[in-house]
Amino acid sequence: MGIKILIMFSFILTSLLFSLLYNNTPTNPTAIFRPKKTLIIPKKNHPTHNATFAYLISASNGDTMKLKRLMLALYHPANYYLIHVDAGAPDEDHKEIARFVANNDVFAEVANVWIVGKGNLVTYRGPTMLANTLHAMAMLLRVAQWDWFINLSASDYPLITQDDLIDAFSSLPKDLNFVQHSSQLGWKMGKRGKPIIIDPGLYSANKSEIWWVIKQRSLPTAFKLYTGSAWTILSRSFSEYCILGWDNLPRTLLLYYTNFVSSPEGYFQTLLCNSDEFKNTTINHDLHYITWDNPPKQHPKSLGLKDYRKMILSNRPFARKFKKNDPVLNKIDRELLKRGGRQFSLGGWCLEDDKCSDFRSENYGVLSPGAGSRRLRILLRKLVSINNNQSLSRRICK
Repeated sequence: MGIKILIMFSFILTSLLFSLLYNNTPTNPTAIFRPKKTLIIPKKNHPTHNATFAYLISASNGDTMKLKRLMLALYHPANYYLIHVDAGAPDEDHKEIARFVANNDVFAEVANVWIVGKGNLVTYRGPTMLANTLHAMAMLLRVAQWDWFINLSASDYPLITQDDLIDAFSSLPKDLNFVQHSSQLGWKMGKRGKPIIIDPGLYSANKSEIWWVIKQRSLPTAFKLYTGSAWTILSRSFSEYCILGWDNLPRTLLLYYTNFVSSPEGYFQTLLCNSDEFKNTTINHDLHYITWDNPPKQHPKSLGLKDYRKMILSNRPFARKFKKNDPVLNKIDRELLKRGGRQFSLGGWCLEDDKCSDFRSENYGVLSPGAGSRRLRILLRKLVSINNNQSLSRRICK
């Protein structure tokens, strides 16, 4: 009887999770944003690049300063940005981010920065984090044409300019998915695969810790579990598959991961690697520079000036995590992003004006890549070469 009640309760929670994906709409602080009811937008209002990106930038309580700094460092008029502020954050945090977006002249003119109007309640290690990512993916698919989806938190920071990123990705096949993954679960088999949890964020208006069910479950036999990093770069085609699910695998796995600990560290990996259509499109890397204690703790180590050289030598485009206004961020701004006293990172669209408020639309398509593009190209060539040189049987997720 107890198991039947648990199954029924799990079904109700999953229904609520699906409602999180589709009920909210993004908003512009100056006007309600009403996305078109289609996943394919045929063209943009400005010239296209060979690679464009759609970002989800997530923030929680106390992240306003970090989020604003990240947005300015990360911005490019050819990309798209959706900001989500946790519903559990104070109202003033939501208002501050809304003012920041509304008062930026460039954001207003290009109209490619949005805020989720009704923030989701995101529980640490719960499936609400995954629901929020899928929600953002669905909204961004509706409003614009882009090539890759990137999820970042306010504690992340770029190590190259967006011109560098666009230039380096321009020669890549558009179906590649950068997802760090492994089927060797190790300790996660007992700590993640078998426990059953309930996320109160799916049905409660107030944030609280996840609940642990006493009874555990066996590992699945209908599909193979994979685990990895929660930070990914996903192709548009795979993103559409996640949302539309033209076979039943995305929904089946979403139901399973509703009661899974830290589901963002397994859902996309398991979906990719169990899909006949997409399992050969994976690059086993998350393109983040992250350092951990030994043995690893729950969170990665905070990066500082002592890590600066290693970050550059890694050739990776992003790093995490950083404390607010850590001195290393000033060094990254000055030496890698060429911000200095500039509002935005250096780019072909904004070369002279420090605030980039007087730029012309014809500069949208101009790129000015630098050393960051060369570093990233070295890493991408290595990763793609390893993938291509492996036999077909080894190239599929292991």
